[in-house]
Amino acid sequence: MKSEQKIRIGVYPGSFDPLTKGHLDIIVRASKLFDKLIVGVLKNDSKQAIFSMEERVSLIKKCTKELENVEVEMFQGLLVDFVKQKGASTIVRGLRAVSDYEYELQMAMLNKHMEEEIDTIFFMTDIHNSFLSSSIVKDVAQNGGNIKGLVPDEIVDDVYRKLKM
Repeated sequence: MKSEQKIRIGVYPGSFDPLTKGHLDIIVRASKLFDKLIVGVLKNDSKQAIFSMEERVSLIKKCTKELENVEVEMFQGLLVDFVKQKGASTIVRGLRAVSDYEYELQMAMLNKHMEEEIDTIFFMTDIHNSFLSSSIVKDVAQNGGNIKGLVPDEIVDDVYRKLKM
């Protein structure tokens, strides 16, 4: 009797306001490890977003349309609840620096405490993106700087338009 193979589902959560080349690099790399990768766009009340959740989902979909196993969804509340609801078993996180690691390790341990079946895997950011964050992109764009190469080419104009540059 042939056993059913369980599909591997991962969740890459974030606010993605806006999506950066660093985020996209992790999405592409993580999508190779899972049958399905869900990019979870988090409603984070502690951050002042420039793009609505719907706009962020749309921008990410625009940049990942070639990745057939990537889905983009909004969520709020506890990440572990979203991961369980989606039938996933793995959270994907990116690390740029030691400071990221300290925070992400705490979050991974908390998530493991709340839901033992859920693991977290960390992707080291490509060295070309190690300085990059959504906050930096917004700051550069708002001050008239060039964000080409910081965000995917597909959304450069969207970011400038939103910031009225």
